Amino acid sequence: MFPNYDVIIVGAGHAGCEAAAAAANLGSKVLLITMNMQTIAQMSCNPAMGGIAKGQIVREIDAMGGYSGIVTDLSTIQFRMLNRSKGPAMWSPRAQNDRMLFAAKWREMLERTPNVDFYQDMVQSIIIKNGKACGVITGLGHEIKSEAVVVTSGTFLNGVIHIGEKKFGGGRVAEKAATGITEQLVAYGFESDRLKTGTPPRVDGRSLDYTKMEEQKGDEYITGFSYMNIPLVKPEKQRSCFITYTNTTVHDLLKTGFDRSPMYQGRIEGVGPRYCPSIEDKISRFADRDRHQLFVEPEGWNTVEIYVNGFSTSLPEEVQNEALRKVPGFENVRIFRPGYAIEYDYFMPTQLTHALETKLVSHLFFAGQINGTTGYEEAACQGLIAGINAHQKVNHKEPFVLQRSEAYMGVLVDDLINKGTDEPYRMFTSRAEFRTLLRQDNADLRLTKKSYELGLASKERLDQVERKIAEVALVKNILIESSIDPEDINSYFETIQSAALTEKQKASKIILRPNVSVAALKDAVPSLAEKLENIPSESIEQAEIQIKYERYIEKEYQLVEKMSELEHMRIPANFDYKKLTALSNEAVQKLSKIKPETLGQASRISGVNPSDVQILMVYMGR
Repeated sequence: MFPNYDVIIVGAGHAGCEAAAAAANLGSKVLLITMNMQTIAQMSCNPAMGGIAKGQIVREIDAMGGYSGIVTDLSTIQFRMLNRSKGPAMWSPRAQNDRMLFAAKWREMLERTPNVDFYQDMVQSIIIKNGKACGVITGLGHEIKSEAVVVTSGTFLNGVIHIGEKKFGGGRVAEKAATGITEQLVAYGFESDRLKTGTPPRVDGRSLDYTKMEEQKGDEYITGFSYMNIPLVKPEKQRSCFITYTNTTVHDLLKTGFDRSPMYQGRIEGVGPRYCPSIEDKISRFADRDRHQLFVEPEGWNTVEIYVNGFSTSLPEEVQNEALRKVPGFENVRIFRPGYAIEYDYFMPTQLTHALETKLVSHLFFAGQINGTTGYEEAACQGLIAGINAHQKVNHKEPFVLQRSEAYMGVLVDDLINKGTDEPYRMFTSRAEFRTLLRQDNADLRLTKKSYELGLASKERLDQVERKIAEVALVKNILIESSIDPEDINSYFETIQSAALTEKQKASKIILRPNVSVAALKDAVPSLAEKLENIPSESIEQAEIQIKYERYIEKEYQLVEKMSELEHMRIPANFDYKKLTALSNEAVQKLSKIKPETLGQASRISGVNPSDVQILMVYMGR
């Protein structure tokens, strides 16, 4: 019934979709297996993509030739560039999306991708022969052969849903859990545990009074996520979000349900996300706060359904309803579906290589929440990496690995496999030590050539990047070499209330400073505007950033070069750390378990201190 496939993808969430697209576009014959064809690329939680650090990840996925950025742009109902008041390393794009349109566009793009087949069934076990994954066995009893398997199971592995004292199996509400894989892999020697996440109530927008809330509009200029010049549906209008707040009355009502809360009664074993706590966790941990912010987010263009961001809860339904009615604007709220918590299995990511291949079973890859992460963006980028490397493995090619200095995706994978996680991992800009280099504006310059050489990014993408590089060089040359009438410059600086110019600045050259923008200079200096007239604004902005932050960028490159020395010092695969008696016991334990490939990787393992690295360095030097 089934042909032999190169790669089988188990699960069709954000990780699974990117994995399928990547492997197929590289030339592998792919089967994407999902328990429900109607929920491909479902936005299980909030209807949004991007945000702090997450926006950088989506742009990196797009630069590599992935689909998340394009799908996001085609389903955007509101766009904002966050942190514009800070330096460009902190700028992060975020989009509100039409939930149904997002999933529809993803499925449409996958169906248009050659080499992708689909099948609706539950995978119960992985076929493992001689330590190699070579197919799957489904709930309907089908044995499907492949050269590699990528598991992207999301929250479905032995998923359990909690609403107050109610408890039932499920990977999402109204969808059954997946069973069999955890038990098989644990018996094989894998280490597994439980995590928890949650979601807030969805409510009827017609029942809300928006006059009692703060309106939050989108940006006037929509940058979008994809670098491609696709026929982007940048909306002429955008849907506003709104902000409201809880209060002490709301908190008191919520507390009445604590005695029936699965979290406080110990019925939930898994650890929840630290940076996206439930509303009951917030009022318990931050008892001194009188209110908490809630974001009222529309679910799409043509629906009245509203997502109440910030009110994630697993309290009884009647408590949720009563407490929500005390929130300003929610006095007459009608709940479409209550919030709930979900527990699920994950596997310690320290059991993986940088390629996201498991160490115990070759040709078996994990991506997404099965590795302990949270968020669509974190899952999608893992799917991309796993899909690429599954193809590489099948074709006997070197694994594709991104360094921490090359991408947030590299930071995420490196963090997971070296440090592991005992709570849902979320990406932040603070996790990246080279974030001045890893900006959202230059992801294409960093990654597209690598992807093209890999065979994933198209020639069209590469040509576009090369044009941008040339345009940036041209703009920088114009800004550095242009002579401008000092009166024009003085006039400009007066408009921005700048300090008096130095004699050197008055001499004729433009010196860009943080409070000086090229756009404003163009307005003040007609001759400059004429020279920059036909150059895209994206290239002008890139040149401006490179000039303004040249010193900081150069310092980070120097640090990268210094750190790369450790990355080139390789450690033998079966090195016996116990023979180095000078190493601490914890270092021996951690190094023996993770088996780092380089001294650089060893230095980032939790529990390995600098003196341990020095000992290894001396020994390797010998």
